[in-house]
Amino acid sequence: MPDLLTGLEPEPVPTAPAADAPLADRLRPQRLEDVVGQEHLTGPDGAIGRMVAAGRLSSMILWGPPGTGKTTIARLLADAVGLRFVAISAVFSGVADLKKAFANAREHARLGKRTLLFVDEIHRFNRAQQDGFLPYVEDGTVTLVGATTENPSFELNAAVLSRAQVLILHRLGPPALTKLLDRAEALEGRPLPLTPEARDAMVAQADGDGRFLLNQAETLFSVDLPEPLDPAGLSGFLQRRVAVYDKDREGHYNLISALHKSIRGSDPQAALYYLARMLTAGEEPLYVLRRLTRAAVEDIGLADPQALVQCIAAKDTYDFLGSPEGELAIAQACLYLATAPKSNAAYKAQKAAWRSAKETGSLMPPANILNAPTKLMKQIGYGANYQYDHDADGGFSGANYWPDEMTPQRFYDPTDRGFEKRLAERLAWWDERRQQR
Repeated sequence: MPDLLTGLEPEPVPTAPAADAPLADRLRPQRLEDVVGQEHLTGPDGAIGRMVAAGRLSSMILWGPPGTGKTTIARLLADAVGLRFVAISAVFSGVADLKKAFANAREHARLGKRTLLFVDEIHRFNRAQQDGFLPYVEDGTVTLVGATTENPSFELNAAVLSRAQVLILHRLGPPALTKLLDRAEALEGRPLPLTPEARDAMVAQADGDGRFLLNQAETLFSVDLPEPLDPAGLSGFLQRRVAVYDKDREGHYNLISALHKSIRGSDPQAALYYLARMLTAGEEPLYVLRRLTRAAVEDIGLADPQALVQCIAAKDTYDFLGSPEGELAIAQACLYLATAPKSNAAYKAQKAAWRSAKETGSLMPPANILNAPTKLMKQIGYGANYQYDHDADGGFSGANYWPDEMTPQRFYDPTDRGFEKRLAERLAWWDERRQQR
């Protein structure tokens, strides 16, 4: 980034990469229409396509997984509309670099040359640093193009988001990844040493990351193999891409949400899939067990009281066996929850009771159910006329247990599913007996 440190003119960007450059660089698109997998943005009807056609860019945040073309699109945007391109990375740059970039951009603007400032990993700048962009974006000194793999809603200031469009890049699907391999083979002038099945497996293993796929292809091109590799041979020759998963980032929350909602929706197959996604990516098993336990009490409750027991047993089993054997107990609990009858009646009752408790304050319970350990308390009526339920017909007295100033409430309404169907019948019988008395 010489233009940030020395003169006003940036160092010319080479029109073609060196012959010994990495394959991914040599295949970097030279036109927006050559970018694969992001046609919803770069096509004629896409947000980027429309801006380029109008010859005017607005500031934007490119949000997408690794290896989907964020940096490439930023470079091509500057070329397409004739802007000076300056790139910085939030990983390696600080406030001093930003100040130099803005000062140079302002000088170039006076000379009639606008600047596209590309900020890679923009989410790594702290809130104060992000605020530093605002005056230069507002007065047009720079057109800001930020790139991030993290959810901008969580990682970027609201003020930045209000001044920039958020454009979502998709993970590359098999057609786009296959097209990249076709281009790599055309550039190298020879096919990859793979069987058709192994080629498909290589695309699948890339997990939507084009750069990773091309790096793998470069490794294959660099060796002389006696015969094409089949899927098993490919697996032994190349390392599989580790799934993108940060335990404190959006992917973590997306997957736990998908797991919980799959359980709530009684889809054991999907629930098991998301459980596997989390555990194979390195999620803490006890975190997953805590969320399964939450699902047991929120979404199943008394429709199947064994759901909670299964979760606690799975936790104890995992503590006893460890990983990987203990993960089978987690899977069993997950399947039990997903296949159990569902009810959120206890969850709704708890919220309603908490709300009522806050609203009614410090009302005294009725005197008949208060203990009277002293003579004075008996004299003022504590415990008077208390009816001992075990002595009543059917073990039910039908006495009043609510404060005198409060109308009896109904918080818990069991469903007609699972064990709660029996509870509903029991409550109905008790209600009838109360009315009779």
